Amino acid sequence: MTRAREQQICLDSTPYYHCICRCVRRAYLCGEDRVTGTSFEHRKQWIVDKFTQLTQVFSVEVCAYAVMSNHYHLVLRVNQEQAEQWSGVIVK
Repeated sequence: MTRAREQQICLDSTPYYHCICRCVRRAYLCGEDRVTGTSFEHRKQWIVDKFTQLTQVFSVEVCAYAVMSNHYHLVLRVNQEQAEQWSGVIVK
């Protein structure tokens, strides 16, 4: 059963979170599809660039990442101090 983010994230416990995103149905995020022979390696830099772009918009920092053929891992740090400096933001 899914839970709301405010129930999953507790900055008092830790500001660090390990996030995973995975493709389904044998889809490929990066690398070479062994069945069709199609290479999706060009997407890897795009994904890394998107991580960088999102850290400039949200108050998170990427501590570590790994982009694999059908999934990626992120270790993120929530920068609570930065979020509190933004106007109109209430951090629980």
